[in-house]
Amino acid sequence: MEHTDTMPIIQFENVNISNSGNIVISDLNLTIEKGEFIYIIGKVGSGKTSIIRSMIGEIPIKQGYARIGKFQLHKLKKREIPYLRRKIGVIFQDLQLLTDRTVYENLQFVLRATGWDDKKLIDATISQVLEDVGMSHKGNNKPHQLSGGEQQRVAIARALLNTPEIILADEPTANLDNDTTKEIMELFMKINKQQGPTIIMVTHNKTLLKDYPGKTYLCERMSCTPMKDFSEIEIDFSDFL
Repeated sequence: MEHTDTMPIIQFENVNISNSGNIVISDLNLTIEKGEFIYIIGKVGSGKTSIIRSMIGEIPIKQGYARIGKFQLHKLKKREIPYLRRKIGVIFQDLQLLTDRTVYENLQFVLRATGWDDKKLIDATISQVLEDVGMSHKGNNKPHQLSGGEQQRVAIARALLNTPEIILADEPTANLDNDTTKEIMELFMKINKQQGPTIIMVTHNKTLLKDYPGKTYLCERMSCTPMKDFSEIEIDFSDFL
């Protein structure tokens, strides 16, 4: 199927996702449009992160049809994976910031690794993404000199570097207090509205779903399906931790 701009940016049809040889998600069907804000929720081990890993080509799709943009994941070749990942900004749960480098150097490392070599353009891009996340004044700091919320903002800036069509965020507020969580969520909403990337967020935080509504998929019993309006569903999130 040839990709066109009018098609959903992500399509999974009857996809099985395996982890270490075991199927963790069976018969997955996802249709996600450009610019949507999506939550994926579920208990530990329900396959949420495996879905994210399949979207960046880390877990191969061996059954079903799966597409992100123009990339057909079920036919993805290893040499195509770096090009796929340039279209996707990933925010890892453990942030994965380089502790021995400054904020600027962390961002520069990513750009160099993805083929950038024009220093003026690198500087301008880093300045812009730091401004976007309110961290222009912290470029010379190392991660240990930043608060948890500031480190998360750097991780978001890193995800924005290559102007991604999709941002995947795995538990981005898990280690933050309530006030900082609100600040980070407001930042995600601002980025989603102003820059237009599709954002897919894995979370356990019930409050986020109420305060910042978005289409929600619930992973349970080897399936991941859309939830109805969240306010109409009783679900015990204590089981998810």
